[in-house]
Amino acid sequence: MKTKIVVDSSSSLYALPGVDFACVPLKIVTDEQEYLDDGTLDAVDMARSLRTYKGKTSTSCPNVADWLAAYEGAEQIFVATITGTLSGSYNAALLAAEEYKETHPEARNFCSGQPVRRAGAASAGRASAGSRPDRDGVLDEICEAILAYHKHTHLLFSLESLANLARNGRVKPAVAAVARMLGIRVIGQASESGELEVLCKTRGEHGALERIVLELKDHGFTDGKVHIAHCDNPEAAKRLKLMIHAVFAGAQVDVAECGGLCSYYAEQGGLMVGYEDGKTE
Repeated sequence: MKTKIVVDSSSSLYALPGVDFACVPLKIVTDEQEYLDDGTLDAVDMARSLRTYKGKTSTSCPNVADWLAAYEGAEQIFVATITGTLSGSYNAALLAAEEYKETHPEARNFCSGQPVRRAGAASAGRASAGSRPDRDGVLDEICEAILAYHKHTHLLFSLESLANLARNGRVKPAVAAVARMLGIRVIGQASESGELEVLCKTRGEHGALERIVLELKDHGFTDGKVHIAHCDNPEAAKRLKLMIHAVFAGAQVDVAECGGLCSYYAEQGGLMVGYEDGKTE
């Protein structure tokens, strides 16, 4: 039985070696052009261009046909999307699953409309690929394990600019304007409901990095996985990695560039940090 893992590009995960995998791209749209977040997009170049762009910008989620094309040929499908409170991608994936079931009645589909933590997605993918989910009950066990693991993963962000979040109704324009005028960095997290939640504001990048390390401590982090994604800010990402290792010597930290959608919302200088809280089994 052919098993496939499908995500949307909010994960910044475009390939998963050794696993039957597909990434369905979102789009970043301006008055002048569209950027397709398909893994070939130069996200840094896009972020630099949009920093001085004065026109309207927005994002566009995949439609049902896009998801159906990604499901094609699979009999068991694990789907992870950006949270349904932030995008229509999750609903489109669900509608596509229902339509796919009509023409493939034997197919089974598991959809999670939760933020994808890159390291977690890779771990879950390899686990499902190696566990023969065609056996009775194994698919349900994998789904339960994914949901249980997700409860122990978290997402933090540190942003220099809130302009694109404000343009798309994620934060109030007045908050974005004040942060810009005062040179304030915003530190926040993805809430349990999948919304963006501001934790604190600080001046200076070092203070923001220190706060991220404190958040790891507060959530019981010990020596698990941490994924640091940056938008055109490799030096801050490297400093944060060193700071984490100074406190948690056994931490498994990797650093990468944000993909297109994450670069759009993180903007230049932004950091996104996914991590385990130390309570995973």
